[in-house]
Formats: sequence, C-alpha cells, structure tokens
Amino acid sequence: MNPVNPITHVIPIVPVASAAPIDVQALVQPDRVHKRVYTDPAIFELEMDRVFGQAWLYVGHESQVPNPGDYFTTRLGREPVVMLRHTDGEVHVLFNRCPHKGAKIVPDGSGSAGKFLRCLYHGWTFKCDGSLLSVPLRSGYEDTALDLKDPQYGVRKVARVATHRGFVFASLSKEGPALKDFLGGVATSLDNFCDRAPDGEVEVAGGVQRVIQRNNWKIFFENLHDTIHAVATHESSWRAAKEEYAAMPAGTPKPFEVVIVDGNGEPLDFWEKLELKGYDNGHGFMEGIFVPPTDPVSLAYVASLEAAQGAERADAILRVNRHNTIVYPSCSPHTSFQQIRVIRPLSVDRTLVEIFSFRLKGAPEATFQRTLKYTNIVNSPSSNVMPDDLEAYNRVQEGLGSDGGDWVSMHRAAGRDQPLPGGRASNGNSEMPSRNMFAAWASYMGANVDADAHVQAGDKA
Repeated sequence: MNPVNPITHVIPIVPVASAAPIDVQALVQPDRVHKRVYTDPAIFELEMDRVFGQAWLYVGHESQVPNPGDYFTTRLGREPVVMLRHTDGEVHVLFNRCPHKGAKIVPDGSGSAGKFLRCLYHGWTFKCDGSLLSVPLRSGYEDTALDLKDPQYGVRKVARVATHRGFVFASLSKEGPALKDFLGGVATSLDNFCDRAPDGEVEVAGGVQRVIQRNNWKIFFENLHDTIHAVATHESSWRAAKEEYAAMPAGTPKPFEVVIVDGNGEPLDFWEKLELKGYDNGHGFMEGIFVPPTDPVSLAYVASLEAAQGAERADAILRVNRHNTIVYPSCSPHTSFQQIRVIRPLSVDRTLVEIFSFRLKGAPEATFQRTLKYTNIVNSPSSNVMPDDLEAYNRVQEGLGSDGGDWVSMHRAAGRDQPLPGGRASNGNSEMPSRNMFAAWASYMGANVDADAHVQAGDKA
C-alpha cells in the first residue's frame, strides 16, 4: 500500500475572492462561457458547495481496501475522507475526523487500522463502520450531557455511498439520483473496464502518480474529448515517434511505445470521423483511436479472455473500443489500458490529477506491464505527451486572466448533435462534450442551460 498520500498536504494558492455578484445564468450560454467560470475564486468556492457537494464523486476501488481494517484516504471536494473495510466485509466512507477533538482519525495515505480505529490524540476507539467502541476514563463522562450511546459521537459517515463493479462513489448530499441513474450511459464504460478481465474483476496495482496542474479543473476535463488539439499540441512527440520508427529496419513491427505516441499525429479528417457521446450529468466518452494490436502480448491476452469467456463473448467485449470516458466531475477511466485519472480541484487555478493503474485479474502479467507502460509514456507527469498538455492548460489559464476578451467559444459543430437516450452524439470535431459538461455544471450551480439548445450567441450579453 502507499505509505503517504500528499493530497491533504498540498497548500493551494487561493486568490482573493471577487466581490462581484455571481449571476451564473449570465455566464453560461449554449455555445460559449464567460472566462470568470475559470478564473473567479468566488465561483470556485461555489463549485465546492454546489457541484462537489452534490454530485456522486469517485472515491476509490474496493481492491484498495482488501482486508478488514484496511483504509485509503482522499478528499471529496474539500472534505478529507477515509474509505475502509469493516469486519463484516462492507466498505464504508467516513469523514476523517474524530468526534472528540477533531483530529484526523487515520494519517494520510493507506494502510491497516487493524480491528478498530484509534485516535492518536486521546485514544477514543471506533469500529471500522465508525461507531464508537470505547473511550478512556469513561467514568469522567458520567452525569454529563455527553451520551456515549448517541451516534453523533461516532465517526460521521458520508451522506451516501454506492459501488458499481467495485468502483466506490460517494456523495456529500443526502438528496439526489441513485448512482445507477447518475452514471447513465457511461456505466457501460465501467462495465467494459471490468469485463476485459478474464476473471471479470480488476484491482488497483502499481502505485499512483500525481501531478499538480496550473489550471482550473474544467480545462482538464474539456481537453479529454478535444480531438482537434492532438495534432498541434503533441506535434513534437508524435513527429519524434514517427521519425524513430522510420529509422528502424524495413519491415520492423511498430513498437507499442511508438503506436501510442504517433497516434496523435493522425490527420484532422481522422479525428473528425470519430464518434463522441455525451450524457446527462456531464458524462461522455470518445471512440477509441487505436486499432486492436496483433503483437504477441495482445494475442496472449485475447487468448486468455477467450479461454475464460468464450470466443463470442470475448469478441463482444473487445469490440467496445473507447478512449477517454468522463465521469463528471471527478474521474476519467480508460477501458482499453486500464487506468483511471482522478480529478481533485485545489483552487481556482490549481488541480491535482491522480493516475491509478489496474490489473485485469486472470490476464497474463505482460498485459499489466503494458498498462504501466501506457501510463508512463502517455499520462505520467514526466511522459513524452503529458507535458504538452500541461503547457497548453497553463497558457489557457494565464490567457483567460488577461483583458483580451471575455468569452470562450464552444461553437464548433453546434446544432449538429444527434439525440441519444439520455444524451447526444456528435462526430469528433464537435465541441459538444464541452457544451454538455457546462449544461450539467450550470444545473448544479443553479442555472438553466439546455445542452441541446444551440443559440448563436455572437457578442450579445
């Protein structure tokens, strides 16, 4: 397990909040948004309450707490929480706070608390479901107003917790849709994530990589389905990959490392033909960009899946070819290469992204090593690809802080979306995913923006 999780040690840079009133309705239109939604600290604070305080947020995976007493700490919005497994096998998500003096009940990171939780400050102990077990000097509370049988003196549980195929989500709000209804069409991405395992289950493995981005969290999400940026933003890396392969002897099979980097160099008409799908609540996914490989590692994996599930079922599973899925507003699973990027907003211009890799149970070890390779080459902070994106995000954030204009355009292919049950579809050159996410954002924030409306706003308002 990971000994330290620095997520709560990060001191975010929080600019002075704007004194201007916030009229969310005026800031988000069907095909453009005002720059304040990325730059105003007051809006960020409102997001922490209305978006991250209401939505289902990804906490972690059950495999991160395999045994009773195992725990994993993280944050939901601004709230420090701990996911842990009780002695009855159930997974709980609790606020990481002792009800006595308020100390964190477990240290940041992951580990094992044993059979019960014990606060290091005064020794209050709790069961792993948060209920109070004992206190020192119990006699000291006799004839006082403190009732040790009162549930408020247990470690408080997060309002709602639910799982889907082992992926644990929680909501800080008691009200709202059930997790199944919240996920809608993107539940199939989590299903395919697990179905690709010959044994039907996955587990977190290989540690976690973390990077603090110098940008608003929404900029990262928008980029995940922005197909048009790839050729320009990643030109240095995809050109280097193509040149590297061109220098190899004729007939050499293209190495996996080259395939996953030079894919960004496909021409714009390739990206335009891809399919994008957006669903209610801001979710969506884009069609996969890689042709299923036929190298020995891939063939061995397919053979293991066919042996466990049968050739017909294995074929159906692998035909689901998706690149980035967005589970708004907290994570992005990649089904083909078994990883999840988790988004933790820190301030209006700082975002922590955590990258977790997963092992497909029952698959050859070489399959997992390929997952790690993809993570390291494409999404790690020291990869050949991610620095391009980080530079672009920061330039956007800095540019939005200037007086060069007030609005951010999302007009591309507006009015061309096709309806889907619970959502909409478009081709790869559309900015539909951004419009779809902002419709959800506006709803959380208390405004009304129709994701299917396409008013050509021009420069009015």
